[in-house]
Amino acid sequence: MIARQKLDLVGIKMTLRQWSRLLHEERSRLVEAPCETPQEQTTYRTLVEDLIDVRADEPISFLPPQTFEDWREKNQMPEAVLSQAEADGVPLPTPEQWAALTPLQRFALIKLARSKHENENFVPALKEFGVLQGEC
Repeated sequence: MIARQKLDLVGIKMTLRQWSRLLHEERSRLVEAPCETPQEQTTYRTLVEDLIDVRADEPISFLPPQTFEDWREKNQMPEAVLSQAEADGVPLPTPEQWAALTPLQRFALIKLARSKHENENFVPALKEFGVLQGEC
């Protein structure tokens, strides 16, 4: 999920097939490489483009870069999370629960809530992160 977050920040959609063609060391590098500042993001984007070019036999897919600043905001839950919890019929995370999540956990929930094809994992993620207890 860390690499996914960084890929979103630099506007590259890496397919599972492309990811699976990377060497373990290359995947680790994508996880560990910094990607906070504009300069780091430019360097990261170049790294990803080079790796896909070398390892995959399919073109790079670009997306509009996303900031997802919502995941850094621990004092306000994004509308997408509220809507997805309602759609799934589960209790909303409390403000205390939302604030207690790590930034990466908040990113994952926002990403799952906004995704059209992966939001089936929203409730399991809430359970994994300790927001929901038992079966809902």
